[in-house]
Amino acid sequence: MEKKSSWARFGFTLDEELKKVAACDDVKAALQTKISRERIGTEIDLMTSGNHPDRAVAYIRDLTVFWIVFNLPHEFEPALPEECHRLCIACIDAAWNLIQLIGCFNFNAALFFPLRNMAYKECKAKRIPVVNHILRDSLKRKVSDAETVLNIHNALEKFLPLIPSCVSNEDAHLTGVEWGRELIDVPGTSKLCVLTGFLLREIKDFWQVALLLSTLLYPADVNYTQDMLNKHFELEKRKELFVTVENAIVKLGLEKVWDLKSLVNGKAIMDILQLKAGGPLVRDWQQKLLAWQLAHPSGTKEECLNWMRETHLNHTEME
Repeated sequence: MEKKSSWARFGFTLDEELKKVAACDDVKAALQTKISRERIGTEIDLMTSGNHPDRAVAYIRDLTVFWIVFNLPHEFEPALPEECHRLCIACIDAAWNLIQLIGCFNFNAALFFPLRNMAYKECKAKRIPVVNHILRDSLKRKVSDAETVLNIHNALEKFLPLIPSCVSNEDAHLTGVEWGRELIDVPGTSKLCVLTGFLLREIKDFWQVALLLSTLLYPADVNYTQDMLNKHFELEKRKELFVTVENAIVKLGLEKVWDLKSLVNGKAIMDILQLKAGGPLVRDWQQKLLAWQLAHPSGTKEECLNWMRETHLNHTEME
């Protein structure tokens, strides 16, 4: 495994005879039984830390140990597509070529991009993402590494319905958004800003990575599997899309939105609601007030409180 990491990191060409030896059954058996998962994870990190992580993964494929290294749980759904390992490598290839034009990257998020919707069940029938198993069990990476990749995968799906509005700068295209409906008690012209703001607060510094990967799936109603496998990446087209959406987000003033401080704290909310302790109702109002704040970037604390009092009074009277 250590030799493999050296080949990949320093760009050496692997001798064909060495390839045959490294791909033999004895080596595969050793990978499964004699080498710790921590060691495998460390060597994968080293292999992919060089200038060509795409080539590193290609080596693993050529040695026919892809699913030995990136070991899957015993049962999961949906079923693994026949060409899944090729698609994983194609995604790395596409993302790596794209970042040469853009400049943001997360290796694991790109490699396991095709596995993002696969899950398996543990005790109490809890569904767990297959990607979580690979990173935490097969490669023994940190919990935070797995969480980052899962958050990126979740965010890229949420980016897709926002892209048309970011490109056109019109909220009219937001009718297909299936998440964040509870946040939309704001003027129609501010929905894009509110939804995008909440999404970026979830993903923080990795929003550009999520956006980059989402461009590989846009538009969402097209199956790009064969294009990916055939390396029809349309890099310039995807770069242009990325830059357009990125500029729209910057124009909205959201590129560091997770640093935005709330105008109203929990105590002020409890006073208006006449509560003695916090809880779900306070958290719900914190979300609503943040949505108001995103929709009214020049709004003051007093204006925000007045809106809350009026909204709360209207809801109380309706009940």
